[in-house]
Amino acid sequence: MGSGARRMASVTFLRADPLRAFALRNARPIFRGMNKVLPAMLAALLFAVPVMGQAQDDSATIDDLSIDMIRSAENVTLEEFLWIKRPIVVFADSPADPRYVQQMQYLTSDLNALDLRDVVIITDTNPSERSSARIALRPRGFMLAIIDKDGGVKQRKPLPWSVREISRAIDKMPTRQQEIQDRTEESPRG
Repeated sequence: MGSGARRMASVTFLRADPLRAFALRNARPIFRGMNKVLPAMLAALLFAVPVMGQAQDDSATIDDLSIDMIRSAENVTLEEFLWIKRPIVVFADSPADPRYVQQMQYLTSDLNALDLRDVVIITDTNPSERSSARIALRPRGFMLAIIDKDGGVKQRKPLPWSVREISRAIDKMPTRQQEIQDRTEESPRG
């Protein structure tokens, strides 16, 4: 490379992972001494993790929830969630679709609220695969579908929805209202 030549970073799509859609190729260190500082930082982090782990309670972390709640449509069918979970299906033609990225940011921002409502998030960003969810729901481009535990499609949206909007839609469903009523009857009155 000459003195006036510039080195351009290129974006490479790794996989249809809802949380990691792309990465930079030929990434360079931020500063020259980074290869000496990074191992020290890593060692400090490894020693700090057991101490940090003792301070946490037994509740599920966001990473634990995202592993359990977010699934690819390739390996699942909607029927396996019948009367167990409420699928929220997010379709896009590509994991780089800005509406898909925004929707996944909305959903991962408040996984606890969705977990409280027995939600499972199913993602499908590969139209050529023709997953069972894609065949059943027939999306065109981006689509968000909210399905109740009874298997009925309750909402279809062409634009991203926040967790607040999704939670309100779920809370209006008769099955969810029955769950809320059952939980209040089970709790001791004081």
